[in-house]
Amino acid sequence: MALKLDSPIEYIKGVGPQRGKLLRDLLAIDVVEKLLQYFPYRYVDKTRFTPIGEAIQDGQFYQFRGKLTELHEKKFGKTKRLTGSLTDVTGSLELLWFQHYDWILDKLAIGQEYTIFGKLKWSGYEWTMAHPEINFSSDQHQQALRWDPVYSSTEKLAQKGFDSRGFKKIIHQALQQIDASLIPETLPNYILEKFKLPGRAECLLNIHFPKDEHLLAKVRQRLKFEELFAMQLKMQHNMNLRKRKSKGYVMANADRDYHEFLDKHLPFALTNAQTRVLEEIQSDLKSGTQMNRLLQGDVGSGKTIVALLAMLWAAGNGYQACLMAPTEVLANQHHQSLNELLAPIKMRCALLTSQVKGSDRKQILNVLKTGELPFIVGTHALIEESVQFHKLGLVIIDEQHRFGVEQRAKLWSKSGSLPPHVLVMTATPIPRTLAMSLYGDLDVSVIDQLPPNRKPVKTLHFTEVLRGKLYEFMKKQIAEGRQVYIVYPLIEESEKLDLENLEMGYEKLLEYFPIPSYQISVVHGRLRPKDKDLEMQRFVKGRTHIMVATTVIEVGVNVPNASIMVIENAERFGLSQLHQLRGRVGRGADQSYCVLMTSDSLSKDAAERIRTMCSTQDGFLIAEADLKLRGPGDLDGTRQSGLLELKIADIVEDQTLLQAARKLAEAIIRRDPDLENPLNQVLRNRIFEKNQNNPGIIS
Repeated sequence: MALKLDSPIEYIKGVGPQRGKLLRDLLAIDVVEKLLQYFPYRYVDKTRFTPIGEAIQDGQFYQFRGKLTELHEKKFGKTKRLTGSLTDVTGSLELLWFQHYDWILDKLAIGQEYTIFGKLKWSGYEWTMAHPEINFSSDQHQQALRWDPVYSSTEKLAQKGFDSRGFKKIIHQALQQIDASLIPETLPNYILEKFKLPGRAECLLNIHFPKDEHLLAKVRQRLKFEELFAMQLKMQHNMNLRKRKSKGYVMANADRDYHEFLDKHLPFALTNAQTRVLEEIQSDLKSGTQMNRLLQGDVGSGKTIVALLAMLWAAGNGYQACLMAPTEVLANQHHQSLNELLAPIKMRCALLTSQVKGSDRKQILNVLKTGELPFIVGTHALIEESVQFHKLGLVIIDEQHRFGVEQRAKLWSKSGSLPPHVLVMTATPIPRTLAMSLYGDLDVSVIDQLPPNRKPVKTLHFTEVLRGKLYEFMKKQIAEGRQVYIVYPLIEESEKLDLENLEMGYEKLLEYFPIPSYQISVVHGRLRPKDKDLEMQRFVKGRTHIMVATTVIEVGVNVPNASIMVIENAERFGLSQLHQLRGRVGRGADQSYCVLMTSDSLSKDAAERIRTMCSTQDGFLIAEADLKLRGPGDLDGTRQSGLLELKIADIVEDQTLLQAARKLAEAIIRRDPDLENPLNQVLRNRIFEKNQNNPGIIS
């Protein structure tokens, strides 16, 4: 029976109900199309063999051909392993199987010649290869391949026969069963012709089993472009639809309070970047279309003052504004700083968190509902049903990725006849390429300039041998009235990671900084919120000298008096996270320091991260470097949409393709906003397709 793309996965010969359930449960592969879109992550030239004696790269993949000269089962207590020896004229290699090797034991014979492929490891006295792929002479399909696909797998999948070899087998079977004429095209002819792209059926066959290197490059280019184009077309369609149909409250002019604050009570002159961003926001508020704008700005760039001016603009037009923060600590901080700024013009901002209860809460809810209260700052408490606004016109969200879609929607519903204007703020610098992918449906404003009075934080790299010198420096700073952060990556000991941890670090600190001469706050994610806030407030109010913490302080506390940030095991943190932690200091008038404590031995990537941190303060340069080193999937929680779950395209490597895809999507939506042109019918069909897990499908 010929298969179709939407045929259940169980219909493929060799899969069946049990293995089909495994693919559904672990990889969400339920139909043939999704299996064919489980692309190889690399290819091996199987015509190339390396003599064993010439293999010198530890951790690299090699293919060898030789005779199996030894094969033994060895017991180690309750466990056992299989070892073998592969020999050619230049040397020998130890083969290892640690578990689930019964199936292969029956196929191996001493004296027989085999082709093996796998990762080479130097054990200290000989080369070894664990769980190699083995080419048995009866496997004719394997022998016929040159560019052999390699698929990602997991231990659980491999145990059930879905290692790379297993995937290769069932994908090959699926392609034999499918009728290629039934594979529909997903791009219009004019796009295929313009970019000289191969057809989709040809791509799905040759991405797995390419005939040659040139064809492989062509089909990979097509599939990458389609994936990026699908993402950009969806974003452009959404943005165009919103701008055409999503009306917003018109906020035409500023009032006396706005001008008085701007002219007389600004604590410092706005930078050119702040002025530019403010004008972009005001243009949105005047337009009659709902604002959906992302405000990017490095730590300390002055996002809060821009947000306040936007709130004052809204209030001057008769609308209320709210600012939603992800934590109580951050909400408290925003509340305090906004009220200090608003005091000269006798306006106030209320605070609503889970800690605000009783008569205080009742009073806030009452003045919010009547409209007497223009501004409110809060946490998730703002979305509760009991919270009602009189005329909510502007919503500002700090660190959007910490709020779910449904939570935000509940806040939108409180605005009345029209949706509120939305300003999303983030202190996580996002490279332009990534912002185009993450926030392509938002207008983006960037504050790329720090206030002139900010002193750059001096970043230093210390290893363990300098710890005594560090502690002496900390004591000197504390004696001068300063405070210190010490951040650890773990809370408890881990058998897997040999790291300094918070609990052990705290005990060590007490030897150098004994109580009562020194006071230490301890903060981590497992503390009850009430206890965490208490410890943080002790530090904020200067009652403790040192805060020992995990990364819960990455976004939140603002303590101008804290002048030193010590990051233990800094090699274990990503660049963006290190930069965010560094941003917790340098907020006062005094010189501040960030000390990166690492082990003596660093990997190449870790050494590059440390070097980057010590050489620049520019958050956008750091974000670019982080993107290149770690890839978009590791950037900490930038968005929950799943847009970066790309199957084949790479945001870093394929920037040129991304730019071309975006340019094409913009042009198509500009000319045909609802994709009504018959030439775009295939795009229209797919833009409303419900299956959002398939790459290249717009949903």
